[in-house]
Amino acid sequence: MSRSIRLFDLIQILRDGRLHRASDMARDLGVSVRSIWRDMATLSASGMPVEGERGVGYILRQPITLPPMMLQPTELIALRLGVRLVAEGADPNLAAAARSLAGKIATVAPAPREPGLGGSGLGEDLFTPSPTPAHRASPHLPMLRKAIRQSERLTIAVLDGAGQLTQRDIRPLALALTGQTWVLAAWCDTKTGFAAFGMDRLLDIVPRGEAFPREAGKRLTDYRKWQAQGAGQAAHLEI
Repeated sequence: MSRSIRLFDLIQILRDGRLHRASDMARDLGVSVRSIWRDMATLSASGMPVEGERGVGYILRQPITLPPMMLQPTELIALRLGVRLVAEGADPNLAAAARSLAGKIATVAPAPREPGLGGSGLGEDLFTPSPTPAHRASPHLPMLRKAIRQSERLTIAVLDGAGQLTQRDIRPLALALTGQTWVLAAWCDTKTGFAAFGMDRLLDIVPRGEAFPREAGKRLTDYRKWQAQGAGQAAHLEI
């Protein structure tokens, strides 16, 4: 049994949320207790919420796992290219997570060399271009993602269409990469309407420390309806 398969089997054992002794898992998998100790340390270091210690046992708290999947070669190419693109992006938290995910993918799905391709045939013969200015120049992305998750009101400083600095009180709803520009979808309390703010015009963000309610007519689903009516692109050009 390869170590990657054994690690996968250990996760399946721990998924029931109960305490498991290293000696029992070693017996079931046909390895030494020391191997289980090393495997538990590896799983913990990889970010799996494994708790426990030698002589007591191990338990998996709030496991985040995916069911077994068989991927086609082209699906694996898409997965690796997507991870690589995020790893090259501006958000340091997502970039670090993408690099960690790439390591996990490489552990369970090493890329075999195929003669004549000049690469693995699983993504290394394709590449993502150098990060665009949009990918590099968005230091506000982590704060915006947090505000979106927590429904937190923000005050932003942004350049309008005439290049004049303006201040807006907003309710951030979502982020989207359109072409080479990150765009923040929001309800603007200052203008009493939806708005799409380009990150290239966003100069500063100040969290207001208060949550906004999910009011009908001001939610992301409502923004999408507004955008579908053709107002979204025009609004983006004006801001």
